[in-house]
Amino acid sequence: MGVECNSLPKIYSKGMLNSMILQIKELNTDRRIFTLLNQSVLVLIGIFIFFNSFPHTTAIKEICLYLSLSIVLLLIFFKETDFSFKTPLSIPFAIFVVWAFIGIFFALDKGNSIHDFRAHLLKYLVLYYLLVNFFNTKKRFEILSWIIIISAAVFSVGAMIYFYLILGYPISTRLGLTFLELSVNYIGFVTLFAILLSLHYIPRETNLCRKIILIGCFLGISIATLLTQSRGTLIAAIFAFIVLFPRNKKTMIVLFVLFLIGVGTTPGLKNRVDLTTISHDLRIGINLTTYEVIKDYPIMGIGFGMETYGNRNLLDLEKYNARIFPKYQQQVIITATHNSLMDITVRTGLVGIALYTYILLTFVWMWWRIIRYGKDDYIKDSGLCIMAAFVGIFIQGIFADGMFGPQVIVLYAIFAMMTILWHLNKVDSL
Repeated sequence: MGVECNSLPKIYSKGMLNSMILQIKELNTDRRIFTLLNQSVLVLIGIFIFFNSFPHTTAIKEICLYLSLSIVLLLIFFKETDFSFKTPLSIPFAIFVVWAFIGIFFALDKGNSIHDFRAHLLKYLVLYYLLVNFFNTKKRFEILSWIIIISAAVFSVGAMIYFYLILGYPISTRLGLTFLELSVNYIGFVTLFAILLSLHYIPRETNLCRKIILIGCFLGISIATLLTQSRGTLIAAIFAFIVLFPRNKKTMIVLFVLFLIGVGTTPGLKNRVDLTTISHDLRIGINLTTYEVIKDYPIMGIGFGMETYGNRNLLDLEKYNARIFPKYQQQVIITATHNSLMDITVRTGLVGIALYTYILLTFVWMWWRIIRYGKDDYIKDSGLCIMAAFVGIFIQGIFADGMFGPQVIVLYAIFAMMTILWHLNKVDSL
């Protein structure tokens, strides 16, 4: 009996030990799974950003975005992520979303407004919060920057090869194919952002190989940008360079000289920047026509749906075109606003554009706090670069529709990158 009694603790201890080992193994397995899921979101969003500018990749991007969202919801459910909505832009975003939602009930085309409310507002906000939460370290911020640069470089070189060498267009033809989703008015949104990021990292890169890669990307993207012959992009580039000038005087002077040489030597581009040509731009008539529509729908707008403006069954643009000065009347009615600010105003009314301005002003305020209270030069210089990109895309938005497609993804990436810098600097603790 004594032996049996003495053996009980040993048996019991051995069983407990095996059970504990098994539980530890299961715990480690669970931990590895959740770690893998967290990392997979990073990879999926990186793929989404990389393919942003490439035509006919919608399926890839949709899968990456919604799979990322599903994984994040799973991680939140199991409390395996520190996902947060706490950013200075959250309140402005929320108020604008509420107003856009209310506008659905007054929209001329409720079905289209419901669709675009999800596809062209909520979806991009999802992207914003995914970027902010998963590219939230200095290293990941730099990885995101590299993804944007490499993506734009591959796209630019590929587009030039396909357009000029394979299709055989003369070099004087503007780079862009609408049927391939390569509109000349939209390419600059992607390329200018990448150019500015390249300029930011080239002088700071210490590894010779990476520096050469950055210079090569910069040259390829710049050439493609000039070949689009987009006046809006060129004007945006000038304003972006002005933002960078105070902290990069010598570099910007050299770059501006090269910019002028590029404009002067690119076939066909010199004629497009002629003042006489600019004064007869069709956008003047388009903006005046849009203004007439806004006057009839000043508060709520015509609805958030982007196709409503061009729907002749709902909106008689010819009637509004007839109201403007004969000199600027469109001979062929353009069914797009070609101006991001006018687009938001006509779709959400004067209240909507005021709330959108609140978003933009909050962004500028974030940048100012980063510049004023940045804890090191990296934060300050990175903030200046992102601000230059914001100025560039804002100017481009005056000349083109920037609220859908690759161009609006660039905008929300800019919003996210400034927010990441904000958190890295711990501005909220100041």
